[in-house]
Amino acid sequence: MDWNRYRFRSLWPLPAPPATVYEVLARPEDYPRWWRAVREVNRLDDTTGVIRIRSVLPYDITFTAREVRRDPAAGVLEIAMTGDLEGWARWTVTPDGAGSLARYDQVVTVTKPLMRRLAVPGRPVFRANHALMMRSGRRGLAGHLRAV
Repeated sequence: MDWNRYRFRSLWPLPAPPATVYEVLARPEDYPRWWRAVREVNRLDDTTGVIRIRSVLPYDITFTAREVRRDPAAGVLEIAMTGDLEGWARWTVTPDGAGSLARYDQVVTVTKPLMRRLAVPGRPVFRANHALMMRSGRRGLAGHLRAV
């Protein structure tokens, strides 16, 4: 087992139509407005940016995100990630009753030296930190969508 490799899936039921949710998720430079764990997004060009995140644990993770798929008809946004995390992440937005379901899938390998050194004892804590970050994001996006 590679203790530095993670696979995550989060499901976010949201109170807005899929097209609205997709539009918000397609603007990562706005994430810090509604997702407190996303501390900074700096666009490098139309498809690439540097993102800095921090959840509950006192460390930042910085990575470059490069868009590899933007498909509004399918509700899919996908990025390749390099930096403290190497891998990919994908949003898939689908109808769910009167609202939407945003599914987040991510497969990454951690390259940040401190996290690699703490891979075995820290793994449950890192997973819990990610879960808290995603819960915060879901709440923030739901509130943002209600205000739009």
